[in-house]
Parts: sequence; C-alpha cells; structure tokens
Amino acid sequence: MRADNITYSKAYDFAIRIVKAYQYLCEEKKEYVLSKQMLRSGTAIGANIAEANGAISEAEFSSKISIAYKECLETKYWLSLLKDTGYMGEKSFESMHRDADEIAKILFSILKKTRINK
Repeated sequence: MRADNITYSKAYDFAIRIVKAYQYLCEEKKEYVLSKQMLRSGTAIGANIAEANGAISEAEFSSKISIAYKECLETKYWLSLLKDTGYMGEKSFESMHRDADEIAKILFSILKKTRINK
C-alpha cells in the first residue's frame, strides 16, 4: 500500500510553507521556541508519509501514516498557539491551518481504509 502522490505532494508543499514560516518567525519576530516545535512536527508529516511509502508491511504502513496524522494534529496545535500569542497573523494562520486540516483529513481517510482492510 502507498499514499498517493497527491498526499505526498501536499505534505511536501506544506513542509516548505512551515520552513518559510519558521524562518520568518525567527528573523522577524525573534520567536524560537514555539516555531521550532512547529518546524519539527510540520516537516515530520511528509517525512513519515515518505517512510510509509517504503514500508515492507501493511502494519508498518499504517503505523507511519498514523504518526504522520498525529504530527499534523500537533502542527495545528502549534499554529494555534503561535496565533493566540500574537506571533502569527490571522490570515497566515487560517491558510496554514486549513492546509494542515486538509492533510489530516486525507491521512485519517487512509488510516480508516488500512484499518478496515485488516
């Protein structure tokens, strides 16, 4: 089983946005702690999808997709915290949170299908 290229591409594009947001938060807002957490979890989504695509069993695939889903939820948390503490503007937050939510829904759908097939 594999996550489709669209899911991987969305996660990769999202990771690029996360890296750019991290750079902005460090350079312009001098915020290093929350943004580092966002960077770690936001880039881990695509990395875990990549690992899932190399899985040697359905159980391993499901485990990596599950981790990617959880990293996505964690990223949404950090985005909310950055917005609510005034480090991230509403417009940037809404856009990034919407993208994270879309990826989370796709990953959850993949997870449901892999769990039902067991």
